[in-house]
Amino acid sequence: MSARLRPMRWWDIEPVMELEHRLFPEDAWSDGMFWSELADTGPEGTRHYTVAELDGALVGYAGLMANGVEGDVQTIAVAPGHQGAGLGARLLTDLIEESGRRGCSELLLEVRVDNLGAQRLYERHGFQPVGIRRGYYQPANVDALVMRLDDPGADR
Repeated sequence: MSARLRPMRWWDIEPVMELEHRLFPEDAWSDGMFWSELADTGPEGTRHYTVAELDGALVGYAGLMANGVEGDVQTIAVAPGHQGAGLGARLLTDLIEESGRRGCSELLLEVRVDNLGAQRLYERHGFQPVGIRRGYYQPANVDALVMRLDDPGADR
């Protein structure tokens, strides 16, 4: 059975936070950060957040900031038991398509330099490395690889 994607809502924050802390224990977002992001979704907002559900359980989520011609992948996460089955690709595709609908000419993201699986996912979707942000992930002081996708609205 395939997970269903739908817009993230306020009642998703609790299960999102559980997954956030499991996946990113050192640099997890706070629930306040998610509340703030969700407050800027909707027709006039600059944010787009999606969750993936399977059998009533939240198994992934992803977020986008689109501000004018530039978009930024804010977050993307897949529960450990569901990684490697294409769910991350579906969530990323949702963000790419939304950034195209919003008229972004480029889509950026940061990924830990030690997260090679995620880097391969992004490369398969056309993202190219463009730089390094030293010590971006705190408190672990891990560098981020900055990647960019040009013209996310183009047919791929």
